[in-house]
Amino acid sequence: MEFFTPVPSESAHSLGSAIVQSSITPLLLLNDQLIVQAASDTFCSTFGLHANAVVGNDMFMLGGGEWDILQLRSLLMATLSGDAAIDAYELVLRRRTGDLHLVLSARLLDYAGDETRLILSVTDATAIRLSEQQNSDLIREKMVLLQELQHRVANSLQIIASVLMQSARRVQSDEARTHLNNAHHRVMSIATLQKQLATRSDADVALRPYFVDLCASIGASMISDPAHLTIKTAIDEATTTADVSVSLGLIVTELVINALKHAFPDKGHNGLITVSYVTEGNGWTLSVGDNGVGMPGGEAKSEPGLGTGIVEALSKQLGAEVEIQNSQPGTMVSIVQRGQPAL
Repeated sequence: MEFFTPVPSESAHSLGSAIVQSSITPLLLLNDQLIVQAASDTFCSTFGLHANAVVGNDMFMLGGGEWDILQLRSLLMATLSGDAAIDAYELVLRRRTGDLHLVLSARLLDYAGDETRLILSVTDATAIRLSEQQNSDLIREKMVLLQELQHRVANSLQIIASVLMQSARRVQSDEARTHLNNAHHRVMSIATLQKQLATRSDADVALRPYFVDLCASIGASMISDPAHLTIKTAIDEATTTADVSVSLGLIVTELVINALKHAFPDKGHNGLITVSYVTEGNGWTLSVGDNGVGMPGGEAKSEPGLGTGIVEALSKQLGAEVEIQNSQPGTMVSIVQRGQPAL
C-alpha cells in the first residue's frame, strides 16, 4: 500500500511562489500581514515595478504608496478574516503618468502551511474603459447630429407641404388640384411620423399617439365642418419599428382620404370614420371604416386608383392581406397581418 507524503511547507511555499511568478495574469501572493511573498513577472511589467522592490514589501508601499487605497485595504482585510471575497472589484489607481482602471479578485489559499496566504489578481482594464468612454462619447455625438437632422427634416417636410398646398390653391384644373392635395396629405403623414420619432430615444414608435396625430392632421385640412364629419381612433398600446410605422401611416392616410372623398357625397350626412389597430398574438389588424354610402356596385363600380395601388403595395410589403367589407351602412377596409411582418 502506498502512502501519500505531504509536501513540506517550505517546498509548498517555493512551488506556490514559482507558479505565481510564471503566471501570465498579474498576480500577487500575500501573507496575513499583506506582505508580498511572490509576484508574477506580468504584474511587475504591467505596473513598471522591479521584482526586488515588490517581493518582501508591504503591498501598500508599492510604487511609492500609490497602492495604499482605502477601499483596497478594507477589502483585503475583510477577505483575510473570511468575511468577504473580492470578485471583479473595480477601482482607480491614481498615478502621475495617468490613472489606471483595475479589476481585482482575491482568494484565500487553502494549503498545508502555517501561515495564511492570499492571492490577488490584478487586471488592467484601462484600455477597455477608455474604449467604452470613446464609444459613449461617439453615441452622444451621433445623437446630437441625429436631432439636428430630424429638425431639418421636419422643416423640409413643412416647406414641401406648404408648397403643395399653395400650388393646389393656384391651379385651375380640378384633377391637378386633387393630386396636389393628395400629395400634401401624404407628406403630412410622413411629417407626423417624423415628429413622433424625434421625441423618442429608441427605434420603436408608439402607434396610438402617431395615429391620433395623423388623423387629427388629416381632419384639420380636409374636414370643413367637424360637427357633421369626424374621425375617431381606437388604437391599442402596440409599438413597432419606424419602417413599419411609415407604411402603416401611409395606409391610414390613403384609406381615410378615400373615405372622406367618396363615402359622404351628401354634405348634410353625419359621417364617422373610425381608425382602429388591434394586436392579435404575433399579428395585427389595421382597419379604417365609415358609415357612408358603401361600395358602388354594378356599372357604377370604379376602377382602382392610385390610393388603392399604394395600399395594396404597402400591405404586401408588410406581409398582410387587404380585406374589404360592406358594413351596411358604409365600408370597412382591414389590413390583416397574421404572422411576423415581412419588413
